[in-house]
Amino acid sequence: MDTNNKKKAQEVQIKDFTYDLPNDRIAKYPLEERDLSKLLVYQNGNITEDIYKNLDQHISENALFVFNNSKVIQARLHFKNANDSNIEIFCLEPSGEDAEPSSAMIKKQSVAWECLIGRLDRWKENQICIQKNDCTLQAEIVKRNGNLFTVNFSWQPEDLCFAEVLEKVGNIPIPPYLKRESEAIDKSRYQTVYATQEGSVAAPTAGLHFTNDIFEKLNSKKALIDYVTLHVSAGTFKPVKSETLEGHDMHAEWIEVSKDSIQKLIHQLSENHSKKNIIAVGTTSMRTIESLYWMGVKANQNIEVPIQDLEVKQWDAYELNQELSALDALNSLLAWLDKNKIEKIICKTQLLIVPIYKLRIIQALITNFHQPSSTLLLLVAAVVGEDWKTIYDYALAHDFRFLSYGDGSLLFSNK
Repeated sequence: MDTNNKKKAQEVQIKDFTYDLPNDRIAKYPLEERDLSKLLVYQNGNITEDIYKNLDQHISENALFVFNNSKVIQARLHFKNANDSNIEIFCLEPSGEDAEPSSAMIKKQSVAWECLIGRLDRWKENQICIQKNDCTLQAEIVKRNGNLFTVNFSWQPEDLCFAEVLEKVGNIPIPPYLKRESEAIDKSRYQTVYATQEGSVAAPTAGLHFTNDIFEKLNSKKALIDYVTLHVSAGTFKPVKSETLEGHDMHAEWIEVSKDSIQKLIHQLSENHSKKNIIAVGTTSMRTIESLYWMGVKANQNIEVPIQDLEVKQWDAYELNQELSALDALNSLLAWLDKNKIEKIICKTQLLIVPIYKLRIIQALITNFHQPSSTLLLLVAAVVGEDWKTIYDYALAHDFRFLSYGDGSLLFSNK
């Protein structure tokens, strides 16, 4: 255990990772065409500008792109009480025995979720309900923990799964900083074109710029495309309120990674086509891929470890053995899967990536421009170091649009 590394990580001060973001630089709506968003390219300390449509011109042949294919669910529910007054429930994550999002989304008849409730004072009855699109959804509070509530949902028709129910009665949960209600455009545009695995309550926004045209161009460049799943939680918007990271509780999120994806990463690392050949599309993809390394470290230490002990905790990257190579870690994880006859890793990660973090697997990151004082900005600094300030100053000075519906960047690691 390296307590010195942990101490350094915990002592990172969030005031060093803030900047002035004018409200008019926050993109309230997406551009008409996804791939016409501006692209800032950072490589070897240099910054150039382009658009996403030309992404293929900035990568080497045989690069492996890893995307997060999680799909945003319509997690905002607007109920009425007996007096026809509004009550809003925001589904955050599944609860109890169905805590894994993919399993919860296919549940029929009933399911429990951890939720936030707006206008709780109006909830006088035992149950409230929505009737919409030939579906009736009932909600009942079963437990309270501070400002969080465990809500049991049941519905008719019972042969619908919960994903189908939300599709009928829910609304897309756009980010709070947009300061507007969701609209018809958000249903399609706050969703990547390749989203398949339902379970996120926020979009993996780096992928919002990608179109089939871009995928065709990447294919012509002999790029490899792979998908992992990280179900994005509302914690992605959680600011760091403590002065140092020691006082911040990093949110945990569910990931799903197949054995085939791990083998593709191993192949890329073995072939070593180029120094910049593994590109994470989005901070969620990066956290997922890098989490695999630390799971491999644990599997290498003990092949008998149960899956719950493979989960990556907040400070694992600063406490565990740092010496294992990425190839050895991934091969150890693959051996663990084979031993347990499992085809897919499904567990949680709480990995916190801060500026002192050493990248283990990825060499480049595609990402949007993030909020000040956020763990996402810390992650960017882990890729490009102190140059994050130069990059953000450039973006502010050259009319880049910020946050979820804004423009983005291709950042090659210089560390």
